[in-house]
Amino acid sequence: MRHDTLLFDLDGTLADTDALHFEAFVRTLAPMGIGMARADYVARILGRTNAAIMRDLFPGAGEAERARVAEEKEACFRALAARIEPVAGLGALLDWGARNGLRTAVVTNAPRANAEQMLAGLGLASRFDVVVIGDELARGKPDPLPYATALARLGADAARAVAFEDSRSGIAAANAAGIFTFGLSTTLDAPALRAAGADVAIADFADPALMDGLRARFGSSPAPG
Repeated sequence: MRHDTLLFDLDGTLADTDALHFEAFVRTLAPMGIGMARADYVARILGRTNAAIMRDLFPGAGEAERARVAEEKEACFRALAARIEPVAGLGALLDWGARNGLRTAVVTNAPRANAEQMLAGLGLASRFDVVVIGDELARGKPDPLPYATALARLGADAARAVAFEDSRSGIAAANAAGIFTFGLSTTLDAPALRAAGADVAIADFADPALMDGLRARFGSSPAPG
């Protein structure tokens, strides 16, 4: 493979953390008299930036108050996520990528403090060439800017890259950047992922459909492991 690139979302992709994020929102919003159902979380929050989420939840609040609530929620999440596990097959895929000289990046809307804690907790802090934080850019996902930024920092080409995502917002961002996208069914099911624009839906990184999809994108690919 020639200068190929693997681009990974973080939450729900490297680790199945969406249930923890949902719980953190429930705990944070409950004292404010705001309830949240799982369906609301998936429809209104999954994959979006904190700035966009807080604008929707608190349209009349000032920026400082929105930022305070967002940080309270993220602190709650980090406490809940003290011990997390990688999605099945991730280590083998990263090992295969390293053996074959692939470039790698994490592209996430998560705050940097979350990303650093999660990558360290997963034992992956040194496994990625680049970590792109959507909140540190002018626009986060679903805008393609985070993916375009990762490609630019890696000196990579969208035509030789694949992205791994679990949310509609993330899939939209990768699609808009011209990147072949695998959807992981950690939160959304396979039909919903494909409807959102995923080229291939997989259960995890051990799914045989992953290698079929890599062959479709790159032309050939040895199996990880």
